[in-house]
Amino acid sequence: MVDTATPQILPDIEQDEKSKPESELEPGYLVVCWNDPVNFMEYVTHVFQTVFGWNKQKAEHHMMQVHNQGKSVLVRESMEKAEHYVHQLQKYSLHATMERDK
Repeated sequence: MVDTATPQILPDIEQDEKSKPESELEPGYLVVCWNDPVNFMEYVTHVFQTVFGWNKQKAEHHMMQVHNQGKSVLVRESMEKAEHYVHQLQKYSLHATMERDK
């Protein structure tokens, strides 16, 4: 009977993104909605529910932050998703921007 050879050199296994330390991952991007004198509070709540699929309570919470504090950080996402959300909010005439999370 022939003995099976065991490899002497193990393959180089790369780490996937999930196992990388936080500092090596792509930084997140914040989607920020700013207050404006044009849109009604009910409308802003409706847009948040539509774009993010939030329940009314969560949407109203962020709407009140926008109203009272001048802005609300809505989500932290990858650059592509953050851009998508900003464009969606802008299509509804909301003043939205994205910024790199620190």
